[in-house]
Amino acid sequence: MTAKIIEGLPVAERLRAEVTAEVARLRAEHGLQPGLAVVLVGDDPASQSYVKSKGEQSLAAGMHSVTHRLPAETSQETLLKLVHELNADPKIHGILVQLPLPKHLDEKPVIDAIDPDKDVDGLHVVNAGRLAVGLPALTACTPVGCMVLLRDTLGDLTGKHAVVLGRSRLVGKPIGQLLLAANCTVTMAHSKTVDLAGVCRMADILVAAVGQPRMVRGDWIKPGATVIDVGINRVPFDNPEQAALGKTKLVGDVNYKEALQVAGAITPVPKGVGPMTVACLLQNTVTAAKRQAGLDA
Repeated sequence: MTAKIIEGLPVAERLRAEVTAEVARLRAEHGLQPGLAVVLVGDDPASQSYVKSKGEQSLAAGMHSVTHRLPAETSQETLLKLVHELNADPKIHGILVQLPLPKHLDEKPVIDAIDPDKDVDGLHVVNAGRLAVGLPALTACTPVGCMVLLRDTLGDLTGKHAVVLGRSRLVGKPIGQLLLAANCTVTMAHSKTVDLAGVCRMADILVAAVGQPRMVRGDWIKPGATVIDVGINRVPFDNPEQAALGKTKLVGDVNYKEALQVAGAITPVPKGVGPMTVACLLQNTVTAAKRQAGLDA
């Protein structure tokens, strides 16, 4: 038997449809149009693609959408000035500064400058703290998307042993908190964990978010476990002839072919977690707009 494939696209489409309906309701009943501002500094191709998708999908959902494209040589002062202007703009309810920033810019003060109520990327220390103590918070989009997929697949997560492989600010740490809030027993694992493979084998739910292509092998996975692969890594084709031509493909942090033979369910890469991120960004923007307007979110 092979694992069930957890497809992100249909779930993301469902979320976008729900967001579109809620935006229409807010506009009709309250005269409120949720607004999202995305800031892109430089010309990184992957970032440009992400920003384009975010802009298109927010407009398609009926939102007010603004994209600020700044040259790579933009100064820290200029970027911070724009963030403060967006904080003060009543038409903007969500602000996202696309990461990574060019190397001469320091991302920490930029994130810290975003109004926590408009921090739809969930990276501000106020939102991280609220999440950690169980208060309502805007939470990073990718972890929220992972949780939606897990609940769709498993239903109630109470009592499951979840192992999170990776401790990043954007994925590992927040999804650990979300899993705790869902009554899982959570183990945070990372590059310094002793017997990492053995720790992963204990997991009913394994979330891989380390940015290392195919690091998690099939024998790291408990038979029947649910595997959420957050990794997006571009690697040469396995076929030597195609690799010699410079052709590449996207793979996750999990060895997918091996994992298929062991896991109970697994997200593919691409088309697994990826589509959920933008859908959850739209959802976060609607939540932020409602809270700022004093409506029940």
